[in-house]
Amino acid sequence: MAATLRWLSWAMGVACVLIGAYHVLLGIDSVPGEAGAGATVDSRERFYNAIFLGYGLAWIWAARQSPIPANAIRWLAAVFAFGAFGRLLSMAVHGQPHWFQIPLTVLEVVLPPLFFWLAAADEQVHHRRGRGVPSTAL
Repeated sequence: MAATLRWLSWAMGVACVLIGAYHVLLGIDSVPGEAGAGATVDSRERFYNAIFLGYGLAWIWAARQSPIPANAIRWLAAVFAFGAFGRLLSMAVHGQPHWFQIPLTVLEVVLPPLFFWLAAADEQVHHRRGRGVPSTAL
């Protein structure tokens, strides 16, 4: 369980760092269908994605800890879920976005519960090991 959580957390971190860096470097040109936006939107795109890059670094940090801090994973997953809420709210207010945003929304809805489950399972394994219960007893 820990290996799965570590791998998924690391992959999530690397993906967020790469996506954040891509958007910081390209600005609004990195957003499908939005190349015509002005300087204000471009500035906001680059700023928010610098934060997204940092968010990815936080996932990588968590994945490198031993044991993996379950509360950190929960907080990071909750932030990701809140992003999904924001996308769903935008769809309710403004309608369907560019098609590429739909699979991203699906990932943002599906992945947080998986991380919550993995964090709890990994935490239980470490708790049992700390009490002298072999991990094979699970």
